[in-house]
Amino acid sequence: MRGLRPVRVVGIGMHRYQFASETPFPAIGLAALRAALDDAGLAWPAVTSACIGTATLGMAAGRVMLRHMGSTGLEVTQVENASASGSSAFRLACLQVASGQHEVVLALGVDKHGGAQRAAERDGLPRLSPAADLPLVQFALLARAWRESHGVTLADMARVAVKNHGNAARNPFAQFRKPRTLEQVLASAPVAGDLTALQCCPRGEGAAAVIVASEDSIARFGLERRRAIRVLSSHASSDHSGAETAFGVVETVRRSGAATLAAAGIGPQDLDIVELHDAFSIEEIIYAEALGLCPPGAGPARLRDGSWEIGGGRCAVNPSGGLIGMGHPLGPTGIGQVAEIVRQLRGEAEGRQQPGARTALAHMIGLGFVAVGHVLQRENAA
Repeated sequence: MRGLRPVRVVGIGMHRYQFASETPFPAIGLAALRAALDDAGLAWPAVTSACIGTATLGMAAGRVMLRHMGSTGLEVTQVENASASGSSAFRLACLQVASGQHEVVLALGVDKHGGAQRAAERDGLPRLSPAADLPLVQFALLARAWRESHGVTLADMARVAVKNHGNAARNPFAQFRKPRTLEQVLASAPVAGDLTALQCCPRGEGAAAVIVASEDSIARFGLERRRAIRVLSSHASSDHSGAETAFGVVETVRRSGAATLAAAGIGPQDLDIVELHDAFSIEEIIYAEALGLCPPGAGPARLRDGSWEIGGGRCAVNPSGGLIGMGHPLGPTGIGQVAEIVRQLRGEAEGRQQPGARTALAHMIGLGFVAVGHVLQRENAA
């Protein structure tokens, strides 16, 4: 984040992503928050601003939840940006610290499966069909187009799910904890087009919390600087003219990723870890190529030779299990990506550690489309 104060992640916390339950959202969100405070070694009053990412809970969810921690007068901002809600909340938290407005800021994503309604269904415009705006339908069409024009096979798409379910099986915060074979993925129930059930992310509930802080506050509170991970860049954008469909989102990802990396002063070859939006298996292949992790058309080969596996090559893609394996509760998803990256860069991702990880990219898209990316890096300072 050039020209601004350095920002570091000092605390992370998660509530496991899970299928819908009777647990109230404050209990889920506060479990993640308390874990982040404990991880950072901070007391609640040290946090002077909270950015809450949620897509389904309704108005004032942040204050309803945080009042149980005690009223300290902190600033509370609620952020909704579809699947990128958490990513956008984290970006806002980083900017508040980087600009000097606050010293210690919480970014927390929380959601329960339920009452979200897409604004596109209320814009007063006629639709080609009732399903025209459903992401599942759009990405099933995208998958079929990539099969026909780029030679992506059914097995290529299924390998994304095999890898990510395998990673999620080693992640205690993941919604799915069972490894899957190629045959199981291909044989699972058809959902739309060539996509089967195990190639689509589950919805549910969960929470993720990340605390960011300035250099001054790290020193003032005596925090462990060795575990404080630097946020090198944060970038947000939306689609360009002609890119309002699932086909155009590929260009949105390409431009957003390039801008995020350029702001950090690095290239894709410098990345050790990428957490990206894989709500449907085809997305990981296309977006990884768009982000520059390999030449166009080479994604399937990277999956076949294990280059994107943990420990399998230069860059591990979705070591958390991604949306397909870890889950996609919307509000927490982008913050959960950051928490996974921080855990990896600290060397604390027990059972799924990418060896020698130093630099990572978190990238999410949201309906519309919007794109939000962050680069984080472990520094060698004591």
